[in-house]
Amino acid sequence: MTTVTLSVASREDVTRRALSAFKGEQQGAHISFSSVELLWQTMTRKRWELLKVMTGQDAMSIRAAARRVGRDVKTVHGDVHALLDAGILDRTDDGKIVFPFDAVHVDFTLTAVA
Repeated sequence: MTTVTLSVASREDVTRRALSAFKGEQQGAHISFSSVELLWQTMTRKRWELLKVMTGQDAMSIRAAARRVGRDVKTVHGDVHALLDAGILDRTDDGKIVFPFDAVHVDFTLTAVA
């Protein structure tokens, strides 16, 4: 099973993880956001629904994804492009979209504001 971790991480954390990977240390799949606000701005409720129906599935057309979530193709198209721009979805050579993971783990810590 391939799991991706969505996390909030500083540039230093991402750099440290990349350097460790270059040394051959397994890091797992990560998609990092610079803030919790950016994570939630990118991962809206509708976009979570898309990921849910695409997790563990083969590549599909935007129209097929829209059918699976029961939404209009035009609005799903906008959400798909936001997820593509964020590096969460991939596009195949034949133009289909894919979320190449079987599971999603979300990891961040909420701390008190001083």
